[in-house]
Amino acid sequence: MDRDDAAFQAAEALNTQCRCVTVDLAALRTEVEARLHAAGLPADLAASHPHLFSQVPVFLCAAHAVRMAAVVRAVEAAVALRAYREAALAWAPAIARHDSGVRGAFLGFDFHLSEEGPNLIEINTNAGGGLLAAVLGEAALSCCGTSARSGHGLPGYEERMIDTLIAEWHRAGRTGRPAVIAIVDDVPAGQYLYPEFLLAQSALRRAGIAMIIADPRELELRGGALHAGDSRVDLVYNRLTDFALAAPAHSMLREAYLSGVTVLTPNPRAHALYADKRMLGLLGDQSWLRAAGLEPQLAALLGDAVPRTAVVRREDGTRLWQERRGLFFKPFAGYGSRGAYRGDKLTRRVFEEILGGGYVAQAMVPPGERIAALEDQPPLKFDVRNYAYGGGVQLLAARLWRGQTTNFRSEGGGFAPVFVLP
Repeated sequence: MDRDDAAFQAAEALNTQCRCVTVDLAALRTEVEARLHAAGLPADLAASHPHLFSQVPVFLCAAHAVRMAAVVRAVEAAVALRAYREAALAWAPAIARHDSGVRGAFLGFDFHLSEEGPNLIEINTNAGGGLLAAVLGEAALSCCGTSARSGHGLPGYEERMIDTLIAEWHRAGRTGRPAVIAIVDDVPAGQYLYPEFLLAQSALRRAGIAMIIADPRELELRGGALHAGDSRVDLVYNRLTDFALAAPAHSMLREAYLSGVTVLTPNPRAHALYADKRMLGLLGDQSWLRAAGLEPQLAALLGDAVPRTAVVRREDGTRLWQERRGLFFKPFAGYGSRGAYRGDKLTRRVFEEILGGGYVAQAMVPPGERIAALEDQPPLKFDVRNYAYGGGVQLLAARLWRGQTTNFRSEGGGFAPVFVLP
């Protein structure tokens, strides 16, 4: 057994045996609420978000952290290929062909871990929770001879968040800094991660940038500019899950984006290039990547890291049903595990709906397992999210849950700090 194998086994042993509580949930909630109250914002996280934060960390060997970062860089190199972009845009709605120059802020690269290495199961352009995970990382105590990964602290991540938004502003051809940024989502106060919107608003205001939290229905085009109420909006941090901005309620934002009167990040093009799950089929196809011009070592890395993924076709129905126990079915434009199904849990009725179109079938890669803090609680599953921008990882966080897919409804689950073994 080499050093990396031993480190992985050590991490696995801690994940399955260590019941250490490293997060004081009451103190953490008090800290987040204090930050919100300081900005004049009410909050009662214990009542509204009882399963937002976990008390236990997830342990990770250093080799896996390094490999995940390498996979993120390799994906960025693949996205830069002309053949890759052409393939992505051929599938995408017409609006994705509009190129405003921005990359797409706050991508989330989600991994399941195994002894063979991290597996990239999906990429999200609306990856929420970074600021909340950073607060959690700052509050986590050392455990079992390890410490929270450097860079987890909230002040550092707030700075990276602001730098990312300004970088997007500059990539769109603007100079200086945006004066007003709007976080836009449908009924934002009703979103589960609304506390993160409030933390972002507070951080940007301290940096001298006004931030508005707005519903897209509140936006107006006046005098050649996008407005939310009386405020002109220079940049929109987009948290909508209507990735093509096709809904009538989003028409104003769509027009502002296409006309260039505001900078939108992430946008429909970013979703097509990174988050459409059909692209995982290409990212995991080493031969296709090499033919497209990707360096052989990067193609090999992605071929190993991305589970086999293919578009579901009705003519493959018999074979897919026979192989379903080893597959996970996901909608092309899915998010938050909505509409995703483990093959071994499928009914014939749901399978017929999947054969109707709009799905990929991905080889099953089991999530990690984490023992719960309390002996009477069953184990939790976990994945590791790499928050990234421009090919660089900005933050690591884990998510713990029970059931088929990630959720924030499991006792003892939620965001968890990641401890990297030395």
